[in-house]
Amino acid sequence: MNIPLLDLKAQYQSIRSEVLSAIETVCDEQGFILGPKVTEMERSVAAYVGTAHAVGVASGSDALLLSLMAVGVGAGDEVITVPFTFFATAGAISRLNAKPVFVDICGDTFNMDPSLIEQAITPRTKAIIPVHLFGQCAEMESITATAKRHGVAVIEDACQAIGAKRHGVMAGAMGETGCFSFFPSKNLGGFGDGGMVTTRDQALHDAMAMLRVHGSHVRYLHERIGINSRLDALQAAVLQVKLKYLDRWTQGRRRNAAQYERLFKEAGLNDRVTLPTTEKGNEHVFNQFTVRAPQRDALRAYLKDKGIGTEIYYPVPMHVQTCYRELGYRKGSFPVSEQTAEEVLSLPIYAELTGQHLSYVAEMIAAFYRSR
Repeated sequence: MNIPLLDLKAQYQSIRSEVLSAIETVCDEQGFILGPKVTEMERSVAAYVGTAHAVGVASGSDALLLSLMAVGVGAGDEVITVPFTFFATAGAISRLNAKPVFVDICGDTFNMDPSLIEQAITPRTKAIIPVHLFGQCAEMESITATAKRHGVAVIEDACQAIGAKRHGVMAGAMGETGCFSFFPSKNLGGFGDGGMVTTRDQALHDAMAMLRVHGSHVRYLHERIGINSRLDALQAAVLQVKLKYLDRWTQGRRRNAAQYERLFKEAGLNDRVTLPTTEKGNEHVFNQFTVRAPQRDALRAYLKDKGIGTEIYYPVPMHVQTCYRELGYRKGSFPVSEQTAEEVLSLPIYAELTGQHLSYVAEMIAAFYRSR
C-alpha cells in the first residue's frame, strides 16, 4: 500500500471544477495583483477568524515580518520565541536586525512554555511570538498577560493553525496580529505561496497594508521603507473556493486523529509511541499528526519501505543552527526542544485518508516495534 504524507491530488479532485472556474475568471479579468479578489479573501478570513481586519501578503514568512515591522521591531530589539519551530519564525526577527531570544517548549503540546517568558524579558524586549505548532494553540492567556504587564506586543505564529481555537477564540484573534500561511501543504493551502495577517487594530492594519507595497499609500510616495509582499489574485481566488471546505476538512483530520488513538491503543502501542496531546480548552486542527517515537529514524526508514510517507518537523532546533551560533546558545540550552527534535515523527493525517489507510499505518508501526 502506498500512503503519502499528504495527497493534494485527492483534495483537488473534489473541488476541481470550482477551482478552475475561479482561475478562469481571474484570467478573463486580467487583474492579478491585489484587487477585488484579494479584498474579498481578506474579508472572508477576517470574518472566519473573528477579527476586524486582514491583510493578504505573499507568504506566511512575510506575514511574520510585516507584523514585526508594524509593531516597531527594529535593530537592537529583542523578540521572544521558541527554538522548536520552522525557520521563518526566527528568521523574520533576524531580518530586521533584531535578536531572537528563545524559551523552551512544553513537552506534551510542543508549544511555548509560558512559565519561562518572564525571565527572558529585558528592557529591549519588543514582542513575543508564540507558535501554534502543528495546529494547536499555545497557552495564550498566560502569554498575553505577561506581555501586557511588560508592554510588549504578541504576534501569533498561526501559520499551521487556521481554524484552531482556544476557549472558543480562534487562532489569530488573540494577539496584536495573527500570521497565516497558505503554503500548499497547509490545511488551507493555495496553488503556491501566500499568506495573511489578521488584526483587531485599525492602525496595525493600515501600517501592514502600506508596508506590503513598499511603504506607500499613494503611488510613488513612500512614507516608510516597506517590502513587496502582496497576495496574488489567482491565489486569493483559489483560497476563496477552498475556504468553504476548510471546516469539513478539519473535521476529517480530527476524525482521523481519533481513529489513530483507537488503533494505537488496540495495537498496544501506547507504551511505545506518545500520541499528540490536546490541551484542555483547545480545538486542534492537526496540520500535522506528530508522535514521539523511540528509534525514530529506524521507524521512519521502515515505514518508507512499507510505502508510508512521514516527515520530521523539526530535526534541528533554531538555537543550534549554524546561522545562530552568534547568539551564544549551545546544545543543552533548551533540553525539551532538543529531545523533542530527536523523537518526533509526523504521520499522514489528511482528510481523504480511509480507515484502511489508517489501519495499515498503525499495523506497520506495531510490526516495527514487535520486531525490536
